[in-house]
Amino acid sequence: MTRHIAVLGAGLSGLSSAFHLARRCPGSRITLIERNKELGGWVRSRRVELKEENATVLLEAGPRTLRPNAPSVLELVSTIPRLPDWLESSNGWQIHLLALGDQIITVPKSSPAAKARFLYIPPSYGERLSGLQRIPDSLWSLIKSPMSRILVPAVIQEGLKFNNRPQGSTDESVDAFLRRRFGDDFAQIVGSALIHGIYAADSRQISVRSAFAAMWDAEERGWGSLIRGSLFPSKKPTQGIYETGDIPRLMTAASVFSFRDGLQTLTNSLEEYLRRQSHVEIMRDSTVSFIAGDGRDFKITLANGASIAPSHLISALPTPQLYQLLAPSFRGLKPFEYLTVNPTSSVHVVNIVFPGNPSTIHPAGFGYLVPRPPQGYPSSPGEGLGILGTVFDSCSVSAQDISIAEKTGNVNAEFTKLTVMIGGPYPVPQMQAAVSSSDVKQSSPQAEYVQRVLKQLSIHLSQQLPSPIYWGIHSNVQCIPTLLPGHLERMSELRECLSSEFGDQFQIVGAGVGGVSVGDCVEGGRAAALALAEY
Repeated sequence: MTRHIAVLGAGLSGLSSAFHLARRCPGSRITLIERNKELGGWVRSRRVELKEENATVLLEAGPRTLRPNAPSVLELVSTIPRLPDWLESSNGWQIHLLALGDQIITVPKSSPAAKARFLYIPPSYGERLSGLQRIPDSLWSLIKSPMSRILVPAVIQEGLKFNNRPQGSTDESVDAFLRRRFGDDFAQIVGSALIHGIYAADSRQISVRSAFAAMWDAEERGWGSLIRGSLFPSKKPTQGIYETGDIPRLMTAASVFSFRDGLQTLTNSLEEYLRRQSHVEIMRDSTVSFIAGDGRDFKITLANGASIAPSHLISALPTPQLYQLLAPSFRGLKPFEYLTVNPTSSVHVVNIVFPGNPSTIHPAGFGYLVPRPPQGYPSSPGEGLGILGTVFDSCSVSAQDISIAEKTGNVNAEFTKLTVMIGGPYPVPQMQAAVSSSDVKQSSPQAEYVQRVLKQLSIHLSQQLPSPIYWGIHSNVQCIPTLLPGHLERMSELRECLSSEFGDQFQIVGAGVGGVSVGDCVEGGRAAALALAEY
């Protein structure tokens, strides 16, 4: 009997699952179900015309760059020319998958965007430390930096401290870990800012083993010290075979990379590949309302009353949403309760385009992060804006922008684009999903919100900013899961339950299971597909 595999959710994890299933399981029927009209989840790139500047600018509402350290992603963008299907890897030939190599733009490790990163430290932390501070990247810059009063004592005490991990501890928050090893100031200022930038969350909630497994492991290798542990090589996990072609060589000098038309290039290409496969069906605008199963097949009921009965199921839905859709027979299994444990963060992504070159707006660099307030997070949106960080997009991905004048760079460009991240542990006002300066009047609540953002940016950058040429707000509601301490153990127990109850028939992937980065999501989807292909 032909297997029928349903994939729920067409974000990065779901697209990756469906893509690898389509390649590896040509004899199976594959159905990809997505509640929205557009696929790709939180990956959303758009090109905006700047008429007076005779230019277009590429803006991202979700992730904007990728690190070249995820083989599952590099595999998708390999540049090796495509071979006929009958010459694929069965003959030992390496093939490309999506062939996106000619669309890649890279940020060199030697560029300011790679080398210069900043923290904005509020005055409430003390006048000597406050302001936009460059994170030291050399011994000399450390000596000169006002941050040396935090960083130097932190590093010295970490190296001298004995093992102070609580006996029997298998996980803890990032904040608790950093306080143990580096002290209160380092954890409060550096640690909280770092978690703002990655998870849009409170570092006192995030699991250190989920967020920074390498630090936990280094502490174990170093008899309680990260610094001592870094002197000993770590055990590298066995890596599978990835068809990356020559992409790793091309990425040798790259800090991060993206595509000329943004990261949606990746999700659009996955979608286009799936659309061309005769054994793949894509169901858009299809909301799942109920999931049941009898041990042999599943029954997936849609909101319009239709249903499908696949033999296998991969869910890439947000885990709390999946739990609500499951029949009581599923929810009666205790590990399924873990799907609801982790809370999620909501983030306002504010894209702003200013007139003038970047050197007139901000220092050359990748951007800056902001630590949590020493007095704690406010309880309502009116008490503070809640900026988590700002990305200086023109410094890293200006190659995405098109200008008739063809003037680029930190000094010569005719406009500056940057992105402000707001929310996470800070409460944010409710707002429509997407709105821009082209859509509303200057007296609108959204325009007033942007004025508050500009006022705060002026403080952060220590200058009066010009009026923007363009701005856009994207309200990403419940977009990033906060992986609480114990997450790895809970997910391990859930996987054991899935395996014992369903064999290979039911798998759960996504940011709420395997990690929030693009690489984590693509890898999770790939692994689920390969498990079915090998069965």
